[in-house]
Amino acid sequence: MAGPGGAGDAGDAGDVLSGDSERRCRARLAAAGTAAAAAAAVLVPLCSVRGRPALLFTLRSRRLAGPHSGDVSFPGGRRDPADGDAVATALRETREELGVAVAPASVWGQLRTLPDRHGMTVAPVVANLGPLESLTLSPNPDEVEEVFTLPLAHLLREENQGYTHFRTASGYGYTLPVFLNGPHKVWGLTAIVTELTLELLVPSRYRRKTHVPARKAPA
Repeated sequence: MAGPGGAGDAGDAGDVLSGDSERRCRARLAAAGTAAAAAAAVLVPLCSVRGRPALLFTLRSRRLAGPHSGDVSFPGGRRDPADGDAVATALRETREELGVAVAPASVWGQLRTLPDRHGMTVAPVVANLGPLESLTLSPNPDEVEEVFTLPLAHLLREENQGYTHFRTASGYGYTLPVFLNGPHKVWGLTAIVTELTLELLVPSRYRRKTHVPARKAPA
């Protein structure tokens, strides 16, 4: 499993997985009232690697058909009719993709629902998997090509943060974040969810890159 950075990285936000931080984040997520229904869900897997807080990502298998083949992503997929809610979808998909059964008690809450680039609504569900060394991952090769982690210290360093400006026919359209210098570039919806997660965990240390101009009211 790949992952950049060494134990000597400064500013590793080491307390973000503490009990106090968890209670603060759970309260913020609950107060936001973001548990809206969605067509799909992803799990945002918080974890620790050698005692350092990190996020776990997957590289989707190129065997998969469809537009997300080969993309960096979080475990997740479309909601099944048998799923009770977005949390059930995220936990089921994580079990199917990584062979890890995440306990519902490990779920902190749900970030705001987002549209993917095809307009499908996706609910990001935040959960703490605990020490990665204590987990046995069994990635499904039909769905997952690679599993890697990025320390929060890496994600919070400005030299690893980028952005992409998108244009429309009328000019500037919007700006989205990109996270660089890891095993793979994190972009698209996964980068937006990563940004929301950093804002949740360390609101004083991350400056938002996403910018979508307000729509003008019709005349």
